[in-house]
Amino acid sequence: MADLTSTFDAKLAALLGQIYPDENTGELAEKIVEAFWPEGTTMRKRGRVPGNRQWSERDALVITYGNSIVDGQHKPLDLLRDFLHAHLAGVINGVHILPFFPFTSDDGFSVTDYRAVNPVLGEWSDIKRIGTEFLLMSDLVLNHVSSQSNWFNAYRQGHPPYDKFFFEASPEDDLSMVVRPRTHPLLREVETAMGTRHVWCTFSHDQVDLDFRNPEVLLEFLRVMRLHMQNGVRIVRLDAVAFIWKEIGTKSIHLPQTHAIVRLMRHLADFAVEPLILLTETNVPNQENLSYFGNRNEAHAVYNFSLPPLVLHAMMSGTAKKLIRWQGSMPPAQMGCAYLNFTASHDGIGMRPAEGILKPEEQEQVIQTVRDNGGRVSMRALPGGGESPYELNITWFEAMKGTFKGEDGHQFERFLASQTLVMALEGIPAFYIHSLLGTPNDIEGVEKTGHNRAINRHRWDYERLQALLEDPESTQARVLTEMKRRIAIRRRQRGFHPNATQFTLQLDDRIFGLWRQSIDRDQSIFALHNVSDEALELEPSSINLIDGESWVDILSDEEIDPTGGPIPFAPYQCRWITNRG
Repeated sequence: MADLTSTFDAKLAALLGQIYPDENTGELAEKIVEAFWPEGTTMRKRGRVPGNRQWSERDALVITYGNSIVDGQHKPLDLLRDFLHAHLAGVINGVHILPFFPFTSDDGFSVTDYRAVNPVLGEWSDIKRIGTEFLLMSDLVLNHVSSQSNWFNAYRQGHPPYDKFFFEASPEDDLSMVVRPRTHPLLREVETAMGTRHVWCTFSHDQVDLDFRNPEVLLEFLRVMRLHMQNGVRIVRLDAVAFIWKEIGTKSIHLPQTHAIVRLMRHLADFAVEPLILLTETNVPNQENLSYFGNRNEAHAVYNFSLPPLVLHAMMSGTAKKLIRWQGSMPPAQMGCAYLNFTASHDGIGMRPAEGILKPEEQEQVIQTVRDNGGRVSMRALPGGGESPYELNITWFEAMKGTFKGEDGHQFERFLASQTLVMALEGIPAFYIHSLLGTPNDIEGVEKTGHNRAINRHRWDYERLQALLEDPESTQARVLTEMKRRIAIRRRQRGFHPNATQFTLQLDDRIFGLWRQSIDRDQSIFALHNVSDEALELEPSSINLIDGESWVDILSDEEIDPTGGPIPFAPYQCRWITNRG
């Protein structure tokens, strides 16, 4: 067991006092240290001071399932590793492998065994090998486990400690305030050795919520986190973390104990020998999402969840007005913190983060255009009854097929503009594998599974994918080639450090413009993105290019004369104008 430093011990005790005021904090602190630093591991003598050295402009992630690429012969994790080396190495240095554990539903997020790798995918040695070659992110599915897991089976049989692992409630309880991401009944009736019980199921009746009021639950997840770290994981995604603490008669989301648990995990991470980044997954309205930075003492990074629906609206409407207004009000990430920027992931495009930013009629225009482009809409239950759109289910490439005006011939250019815009923003960019590959909607997957999210969870046959990538005229080759070119340009610019200075520019509403400046103030980048299907011009004076400096658009290699004529933009053209090539 590691020795506790006085600073570490005092802060840990204070956090435990907030979370578990009725427990012996000294004894619980010892158990936490033993869980996170088992025999054979050590802790740092001093905690890390929050800074911006954990990441750089060279960092970018690909988001993928362990079996997004298959061939029926080899382990999918081997195929994924081959794809990473053959097509992304030197351009994308990180990989988020979505839940790779045995599971029963929700494509991995209904875990049956947190300590095993799904044998269909491979084994821990395969995970560890990827973790030695790429910055590896894994999921800590905190809120719930599979109803067919050993944990839940032991609960039903009354075996300790699992008999107190799950959150129970009564149908008579007032649950009207509970914030829900789904429409099914919240409680599931189950028979147990203790009699009939009603367990809490936030996401599905196969995903039973754990009870973090029992400190043994927290201890078990700290042991699981350590197992991930020992196998090369350096970014831990805290899945659905907003829901982990529940109290009858409340919204049961973002409760103070939830934030205290995140602070506790951050405290442990800061004293870990291994560099560890905590990323919170909270698909909620923007201010609620930002609260997980805490005071530089909670998550190192948060998903920029408002970005996808607002970029979608900009690209479909042909105006960046709402995106500009929102971005102009976004605070820069605090020291030691960063945004994770993305447009698409394994889930749908969340609509809750657009609440209060897009008017209902604007949201409805986006929803209808997604339907016109072949997508689906998933609903959530509202407190007190009723339903509301929760997320849009479509591949991002197909979402770019048309605008509010209908389908047109600009899909490829519109898609690239949406991704280039994300690359330019303050933060770390992440790209879903199906965005990198321009994957079409998997309608067959939706029909086969009955789940809307399957539309964006296609499994590529590796032989067919390789053939498409070797054909320069295929959509897949065109998308991946140009995406890699732009990411490669981005990672060479110090002005695109995740924490480099950023100002939102007020220009033509059709231009989403940013000014980025490197931390050493040596490089300026004017990142300008035409979100419309119209050709337009921009006067150099409107972006204050300093006369006497040499300016170049590094996306096109065009020199830009600060005293020259207007700068032209083709439909959906992007320009990154910098004083350093």
